[in-house]
Amino acid sequence: MTPVHPQTRIGHIHLKVSDLERAIAFYSGVLGFEVTQRYGRGAAFLSAGGYHHHIGLNTWDSLGAGPAPQGYPGLYHTAFLYPDRANLADALRRVVAAGIPIQGAADHGVSEAIYINDPDGNGVELYRDRPEHEWPRDADGNLQMVNAPLDLDALLSEAPQPLT
Repeated sequence: MTPVHPQTRIGHIHLKVSDLERAIAFYSGVLGFEVTQRYGRGAAFLSAGGYHHHIGLNTWDSLGAGPAPQGYPGLYHTAFLYPDRANLADALRRVVAAGIPIQGAADHGVSEAIYINDPDGNGVELYRDRPEHEWPRDADGNLQMVNAPLDLDALLSEAPQPLT
């Protein structure tokens, strides 16, 4: 089999949520994605930079439902890639200001990542990639990702000040 084209990307996620307004408050109000369209009272689409949508949210099969049980197959997390460390720091500032608990944070050598949950318990990774020439490799050139601690205080100190 030939591999998929290298420019193939994940275009968007579409999540079942229990409360549409609460989900919009998180993805738009905290993380800063813009609502591009509402689809009746049961769905909304959000994006960064004016794209039609990066995130779809709906309550069609999940209105008022509790979170999915732990230990069952399903989505582990969505991951939002920020263009650089300053923008990742800004995302962390937003999360801290909203009082959202940090579930974890790691320096993977190839990336730096912060892990949180959305209001429905869906895992969310906020991360930035390092330039490929900085990725850790062994003597044979094989990728050697790691799981080292990420200094959140140092990262937070790099956050731009919010506009007032």
